[in-house]
Amino acid sequence: MVDKQQKILVIKHGALGDVVLAQSPFQAIREHHPKAHITLLTTALFKPFLAKSGLFDQIWVDEKPKIWNVVKLARLKKKLNGGQFDRVYDLQTSSRSSSYLKLFTDTPEWSGLAAGCSHPHSNKARGTLHTLERQAEQLREAGLDVIPPADFSWCYEDISKFELPEKYALLVPGGAAHRPDKRWPAGKYAELAQQLVASGLTPVVLGGAAEVDVIATIVARCPQAIDLSSQTSLHELASLGQRAVLAVGNDTGPLHLIAAVGCPVTVLFSSASDPARARPRGADVIVLREDNLENLPLGKVLETLKMQKSDE
Repeated sequence: MVDKQQKILVIKHGALGDVVLAQSPFQAIREHHPKAHITLLTTALFKPFLAKSGLFDQIWVDEKPKIWNVVKLARLKKKLNGGQFDRVYDLQTSSRSSSYLKLFTDTPEWSGLAAGCSHPHSNKARGTLHTLERQAEQLREAGLDVIPPADFSWCYEDISKFELPEKYALLVPGGAAHRPDKRWPAGKYAELAQQLVASGLTPVVLGGAAEVDVIATIVARCPQAIDLSSQTSLHELASLGQRAVLAVGNDTGPLHLIAAVGCPVTVLFSSASDPARARPRGADVIVLREDNLENLPLGKVLETLKMQKSDE
């Protein structure tokens, strides 16, 4: 008699930084269930990125239906039950993802916060933990004792099309448009870019549509800067980070990925977010915090930069 293949569901939505920090838990789940069929439930943005990781046999896009949208809820319920999952790892642990447990006809084992689940994360102080430690503790309570270091070697791509110089530094001056208090002023980034040029590094500026004005200010004041905003995939972003001499940026998703691939990173925090709970993780990450980032002087940022790398 052939044993039935175990079927596992992993739930992870969140912003880019949250998904980057989930890489170690993703690896732990795969190592703990090497022969299982593992499905990831995530948002559309991350499907093509995580598909290359090799950690999942299948990736589903969660439309995150509203509670009043009975048609989409019924569709999700049918899909979840059709998966015949033996165990679910809810790494999102939101009220939404927790509510999905109620959609199952035959209740699977469940690691998370859902009421009545088989493997609840019992630490009442979990909200004070850094995302990575919180998820690692959750998995240990579900029997996964080994949480390996994050490995992003799968996500590198050729970036020769950007024709970058050998020595460059990444600047990530943006962040959520509705959270301007998490941004260091554009003028300060422009001054930093000028200092980088003086030290022999070419500034490469990254961002999206929400950072158009900020990046325009930087490039106008430092014409040597290269603007790659809205031109990079997540895989290319990781590859840029792997090759960069250093990076400076606000508390935003791209900087999490850049740090995770080993780039020396200085990340700037205001009082709007807590680095103890959500700072980027990597081999070389320095956190600077100022309640109001407008008061963070350029000199303090420059002190953290390993300018000597430009002489290697």
